[in-house]
Formats: sequence, C-alpha cells, structure tokens
Amino acid sequence: MHAVLEEIEKIGIVPVIKIDDVEKAVPLARALAAGGIPCAEITFRTDQGEEAIRRISKEVPEVLTGAGTVLTVEQVDKAVNAGAKYIVSPGFNPKVVAYCIKKGIPVTPGCANPSDIEQALEFGLEVVKFFPAEQAGGIDYIKAISAPYHDLKFMPTGGINAANISKYILFDKVLACGSSWMAAADLINSGDFDKITALSKEAVLGMLNFSVAHIGINSPNETEAINSANLFNRLFGHPLKHGNKSVFTGENIEIMKTPGFGAHGHIAIRTNSLFRATAYLERAGITFDYESAQKDAKGNITAIYLKEEILGFALHLVQSK
Repeated sequence: MHAVLEEIEKIGIVPVIKIDDVEKAVPLARALAAGGIPCAEITFRTDQGEEAIRRISKEVPEVLTGAGTVLTVEQVDKAVNAGAKYIVSPGFNPKVVAYCIKKGIPVTPGCANPSDIEQALEFGLEVVKFFPAEQAGGIDYIKAISAPYHDLKFMPTGGINAANISKYILFDKVLACGSSWMAAADLINSGDFDKITALSKEAVLGMLNFSVAHIGINSPNETEAINSANLFNRLFGHPLKHGNKSVFTGENIEIMKTPGFGAHGHIAIRTNSLFRATAYLERAGITFDYESAQKDAKGNITAIYLKEEILGFALHLVQSK
C-alpha cells in the first residue's frame, strides 16, 4: 500500500472540507491538527479549494492534505501542483484513475457496488471510497460486499458521525472514515476553530473508545498472589481464573504471581484500534516499549506497554476483541 494511504489508515479519520473563504484554510488545518486529526480532504466543490490546498501544504505541512470531489484530470493537475498528496473522487472515473496512477499519486475513487470495485481492482487499486456510506447500506453493506475482495480496503464517507464511527472503524477492512461533522461549513465560516478542535478530539476519542480493561496488582510471589485472589473471592464472590503469570479475580483485577511491569502494577486500557491509538499517542509525544508488544498470528500488535508510568502503575493498551 502507498505510504500516504498507510498514514491515512493510522489517522483513521479524514475530515472532508468545503472551503468558502480561503483565509480560513490555514487556521482550520491547525485546529484539526490540535484536535488530533492531522489530515484534510479539501474538496473542489468551491473555487477556493485549490488555493486552500496550496496554503495548507505550505504553512501547515504536518497536515496530510488531499483533494476531494475531483472530477477531471485537469483538477488532478491543479490539486497536485498545489500540494495535494492524494486524490478522492465521488465516483469511478477511469480517466481520472488512470491519470493518477500514471502520476504516481494515490487515488480513492467512489465505489458503491461490485462492478465499481472490480473496475478498481483492474487498475490495481487497494483502497476505494464507499460513498454515500450510510445511505448505501452502512457498515453491514461494506461487510457483505467486501467478502469476495480479501485485500481491498474501504474509506466510507457520507452520514458518518460521532454516534456511528466506532462501528465502522472496528471493521478491519475500513482504512479510514471520511466525514465533515467536526469541521462543518458553518463552523469554518464563523471562524469557530476552538469548536473544531474540540469536535476533532471528540471524534478521535470516539473512534479509539478508550476504557479500562483491568487493573494488575504486583505481588511478591505466587503464594501471596493466590491468597490475595482468594480474599477477593471470599469478600465479593469474584470467580478466579489461574494463569501462568497471574490470577484474575473477576474480569477486571489481575494479581501478578511475581512483580511485573510498574512499581505497583499496571492498568490495561482497551481501545477499538490499537495501532491507531499508538499512532495518535505517539503524535502527542508518548513513547512505547515495543519489546513488550504481544502479537497475534497475523503479526498485529494486540497489547503494548507505554514507557511512562502513573503513580507507580505501568500502562498498557489492549485491542478490543
């Protein structure tokens, strides 16, 4: 997969932006980045799109900027010359797709049925836009239509919001979700960039859906661990589950048979998307102990510790099942 698309997958959300006033472009991009979304699809729905891409690319280069609603090869040239790193179109236009491939720029054309998808596969594409997502059947339709196409990923756009984004992002064939609720035209036009930052952060946290999975408590030895677990059982009726390294009492308390990570223990934080969560936190300056990573049979990280501790407790992320 192209490196730009890999980066979009890490971000997970692509704000679809309509710019009416080009002077709003740069502060908008900074607001999105401050909210944890260093990405923007600037649409060609208005005459301001090309210049908006140029200004963002020059002044806020950390924001991965692409062009949306691209309908012609002429618009591809305008977008690329302005600094667009990727092209998005609402439908499958063979001329636009072929031209983008020739220029070596990632393109995600809109595909809403198997015929569209198979055209995309003929061109060697690995990612397509699914538009309009909710109106065309939503995540259930994507799951059904994707079954024959094992290596293809989707970027659903249309009708996705804070209430439903998590159900899309949990599906492993969704590259990212396109939406505009965090940067609606009225917010941009009124210059309410603090609100855009707040909604962007809400969108990211809604996508990642952090929650406490369990708390691990260090004990000096196996005997103490078992005695402590039995006490929890007597006090609260929590069932015990013995493992090689620990004893779980109920679902949320793990007692280590020997001291593990953290001075006192660890706190496990569950997330909808562990690899997007690590990317999000690393952009915020958090570091991870990759030697602690646990992986599944496909090589995907399913758990990993942060290098930082909080009050003697190590933190680790775990992938939701």
